[in-house]
Amino acid sequence: MRVAVVSLACLSVLVAACGRDAPADQPAAATPEAAAAATTAATAPNAEVLTAGSIEFPVIPTIMVPSIVGSGPAQKRLELSMQSLIDPVAGISVRPANCATDGGLVNESGFTNVDAQGNLERVGGHGVFNIGADGSGQAVTGDGVVEVKPDGSGSVVNDAGTFEVNADGSGSYVGAHGNIELDGKGAGSWVGSFGTIENHGDGSGSWVGGDGNIEINADGSGKWIGGPEGIVENRGDGTGTVGAVPREVKMAPLPPLPPAGKFPLLDKFKPSGAPCGYVITLNDKVLFDFDKDVIRPDAGKVLDVLATALGKVPSSAMEIRGHTDAKGSDDYNQDLSERRAQAVLAALRQRGSATDAAARGYGESQPVAPNEINGKDNPSGRQLNRRVEIFVRT
Repeated sequence: MRVAVVSLACLSVLVAACGRDAPADQPAAATPEAAAAATTAATAPNAEVLTAGSIEFPVIPTIMVPSIVGSGPAQKRLELSMQSLIDPVAGISVRPANCATDGGLVNESGFTNVDAQGNLERVGGHGVFNIGADGSGQAVTGDGVVEVKPDGSGSVVNDAGTFEVNADGSGSYVGAHGNIELDGKGAGSWVGSFGTIENHGDGSGSWVGGDGNIEINADGSGKWIGGPEGIVENRGDGTGTVGAVPREVKMAPLPPLPPAGKFPLLDKFKPSGAPCGYVITLNDKVLFDFDKDVIRPDAGKVLDVLATALGKVPSSAMEIRGHTDAKGSDDYNQDLSERRAQAVLAALRQRGSATDAAARGYGESQPVAPNEINGKDNPSGRQLNRRVEIFVRT
C-alpha cells in the first residue's frame, strides 16, 4: 500500500474584531439610551459632532491562527518568493489547495494522506505512520510530526510552528507569526511583531501596537492613546472627549468585540480531496479602495512581487477568484467580485504573468468567516470575506 501525507491546510481561527482599517460601512451600536445620550451631546454647549472620516476609533485586528503547512519543496519556494508580502494582519497568505474528484477546489481544511482499512503501521520513504481504524494516529515525516487523538485534539510540529489543540477548542500556537492562546470560551491573545492583542471574551479587549494603545470595554466605552489627537476617550453613552486637553464631542458607542473563536479540531487521517496546487489570498484592502474595482496605485509593489513569485511556480492552470461579503444584493456582489477578479488578472498580465489564467467572481457564495454573529453584524468576518484568491493548479 502506498502512503502519502501531503498537507494539513488552512487551520484558521477567526476571532474578535476586525482588520487594521475599519470599513466605511461599519455600523455603530445603537440603543435607546445611546441615542438619547447622543442627542444630548449634539445639543450640549461646546460639543463637536464627529463626522465620518474625522476621528475614526481604530478597531482591534482579527486573531488568525496561521495555516498548518506540511507541504513539499514547491510550496516552500513559493512562500519564500512571497516572503516580503505574507502578513496575516494585512490578510496575505499562502496555503496548499485540495481538489475534489470533479476537480473543484476544496475550501475546507484537511489531510490528504492514506486510504486505509483498519489499523495501519508502515515505515517507508514518506515517513513513519501509525494510524488507527478510527482515524486517529501519528505521522512522522520530513515535514514534521502530527498526532491526532480520537476526540480531534492533538498537536502539529513543523516549519510553520508548534500547534496544540484541545477537544474543547482551546489551544496554542508558537511560530513565526507570534504566540496565540485561545481558552475555548471566547477569550484569547496574540503577541507578535505588530504588538499585543487581548480579547477578554465579554465584548472587551485591547491592542497595543503601531496605532498606539487601544482599549474597548463591554459597555461601549473605550480609550485610544497615541493617535493624531493624542488621546480619544469614548464614554459609551454617546459622548466622549478628544485631545490632550479634553474637548467634548458626540461619539457613538463602540461596538463590542465578538468573542474569540475556538481552534478547529484536527481532521483525522482520512482522504479529503487530492492535493492540486496552492491558493494565494489577498484581502481586498490590499488592492482596492472600499467598494471599488480599480486597483490602488500603491498596490503596484504587491503585484510586482506576486507576478515574480507566480512565474517561479510550475502550473497547469490558474484562476483569479473574486469574493465579497454579504452586505448588499447578490447581483451587485457578484458583479463586483467579477470586476475585481478581472482587474487583478489584467494587472498580472501587464507584468508578464498569468497569461493563460482565467478570472471568475463568486460574489458572497464562499465566505471564510461569518458575516453575522448571533444576528449582529460582524465587521471582522466581512472584511475577511472581501478577498481575491489566486488558485494555482499544479
